[in-house]
Amino acid sequence: MSRPIKNQINTIFIHVSDLKKSVQWYSRLLNQEVDLTEVAKPVHNLVMNQYTGLTLDAGPPGEHKEISPSSNPLFNFHTDEIRESYEFVKELGCAIETDIVEFDDFAYFNISDPDGNIIMICTG
Repeated sequence: MSRPIKNQINTIFIHVSDLKKSVQWYSRLLNQEVDLTEVAKPVHNLVMNQYTGLTLDAGPPGEHKEISPSSNPLFNFHTDEIRESYEFVKELGCAIETDIVEFDDFAYFNISDPDGNIIMICTG
């Protein structure tokens, strides 16, 4: 039987309260140039290196979106250098939610964005 839903993620939506502030935060984290004069509600799509996109969604113009962030990570950004990444986000002034946790073949730590959304940085 044919299945209409594909085994693929197209876009991750992150709900934010201040679109320009969030675009600036994520752009700094991902080392992307951004012209904030071109950022306008309701959404901003970040350029990603893979098929899956990342969209920041502040809702319709004229509305202020109230955010209730999850206490668990929404997704992860990959790194090959966990300690270097930890120092990098520390230098950026990101809110670091956990220290580095290491297993035999996997390591991660969590940060939070300006709205308190938890993002995992991990090697796997």
